Amino acid sequence: MPMVRSDDPLWYKDAVFYQLHVKSFCDSNGDGIGDFPGLTSTLDHIASLGIDCVWLQPMYPSPLKDGGYDISDYTSIHPRYGTLRDFDCFLDAAHARGLRVIIELVLNHTSDEHPWFVDARRSRDSPHRDWYVWSDTDDKYRDARIIFLDTERSNWTWDPISRAYYWHRFFSHQPDLNYDHPAVREEIWKVMAFWLDRGVDGFRVDAVPYLVERDGTSCENLPETHAVMKDLRARLDAHYTGKVLLAEANMWPEDIRSYFGDEDEFHMALHFPIMPRLFLALRREDRTPLLDILARTPSIPASCQWALFLRNHDELTLEMVTDADRQYMWDEYATDPRARLNLGIRRRLAPLLNGDRRQIELMTSLLMSLPGSPIVYYGDEIGMGDNVALDDRNSVRTPMQWTDGLNAGFSSADPERLCLPLVSDAQYGYTAVNVTAQQHDPASLLNWTRRLIDVRHSTPVFGRGATTFLTPGNHAVLAFTRTLDQQTILVVCNLAGTAQTAALELGHLGDAVPVGMFDGRSWPRLTPDPYLVTLGPYEFAWLHLKRL
Repeated sequence: MPMVRSDDPLWYKDAVFYQLHVKSFCDSNGDGIGDFPGLTSTLDHIASLGIDCVWLQPMYPSPLKDGGYDISDYTSIHPRYGTLRDFDCFLDAAHARGLRVIIELVLNHTSDEHPWFVDARRSRDSPHRDWYVWSDTDDKYRDARIIFLDTERSNWTWDPISRAYYWHRFFSHQPDLNYDHPAVREEIWKVMAFWLDRGVDGFRVDAVPYLVERDGTSCENLPETHAVMKDLRARLDAHYTGKVLLAEANMWPEDIRSYFGDEDEFHMALHFPIMPRLFLALRREDRTPLLDILARTPSIPASCQWALFLRNHDELTLEMVTDADRQYMWDEYATDPRARLNLGIRRRLAPLLNGDRRQIELMTSLLMSLPGSPIVYYGDEIGMGDNVALDDRNSVRTPMQWTDGLNAGFSSADPERLCLPLVSDAQYGYTAVNVTAQQHDPASLLNWTRRLIDVRHSTPVFGRGATTFLTPGNHAVLAFTRTLDQQTILVVCNLAGTAQTAALELGHLGDAVPVGMFDGRSWPRLTPDPYLVTLGPYEFAWLHLKRL
């Protein structure tokens, strides 16, 4: 039966997102590469998780030197993944199941194989010349940092064809677009309209802070960049309803806050600084790193929302931590030097936590209960592993593990033809970790995740409620309330690998009875006295405070 999607324009505040790569999800034609018909055939799995919105990694034509973020055509589908008709069929099938779909909008740069750049470098008189940023020297914008220190020595690259330097904030094969040029802004709006008219529900906008360059600045978070986004948002609001813009801005919270504007830029923004501090708090068995960054996080407009994640398609970035904390994270979570990339760690959730089910559940519960909308990375619902022997970020982009049969049920191709090798080790390999096996096991991580999402969806308090953090003397215990209207949820978590007791000051909440949201068990009634809570190793509880 077709599902009915909410017509609430703020749907994203309650949504659980699911991020995936088309190439790594399901192959329908046996060529070893995932495609849209294959993805369409798996939508029941995604819907059964309780997912509200699917976020697709780039599916555009591309040389694929950077996972598709090097785009050579913004208004088509990479032929490996299918056709525009295949995409339309997928979108219709997703919508029929009540799923929304957002796609990547890579504003900052194109591939150097994009026809715009091919024409721009052909001649200094080319019509597209000023669509990119050129210079006769590499001395401009010297205050801008180099983001990919592992591979790039400069933000400028010499082009021997046009005998000039072109600007790029990422890889040298990704020249930056020039947003000072009105034609570029107009063309990007046409790209957005092309996909919106097909029915997509919004965009995750890549590398937002770097759109505009100015000498004497860091070339990040400039007022001119905000002006570009305000213009695109105004056009979006004027022509479409119920769509969402999600910002990728790997910045400190106060800088990310500016991308919400006055409810006239982004609807959502990824909260990058929270993510590493969740892992810091867990390993140190101390809530302080998490509470410190949340205290530093400013309030946001009522219609806006943070997006939370534990892992995604990139490395676990450690840009927004101190040098000491970065080294600590490397020492604790990346003992294999191959797991390190740029200023981060290229590992999935389960291997980061040594496959410990209790820690995985605890961290996922925090993803689902802290203020914001959670994003689940494909395969984390079954505890997939990674392969750090693969280059770049491909370690965390391996094929989805559907069965214990040929190629994990991902493809009927010869194994040598797969887009990436399957994870096949004893702990995380597809014979041990796959959807089919977990589907039939009531105690599996897959079915536990479904239950967790179902409980989150049982109340709007997690997506829209106010958050108050408690500060018991035991720093291994993280406790907070989520409140909306007359409903209050108490969340209590033990960050330690041993049992912990904490005294919570809850007298201001009256004589309510905490009731477990998973098992329905009533806890002792609240009193004016400190409320003693004892939790086992890595245990958590979501408690609905009811007045009986």
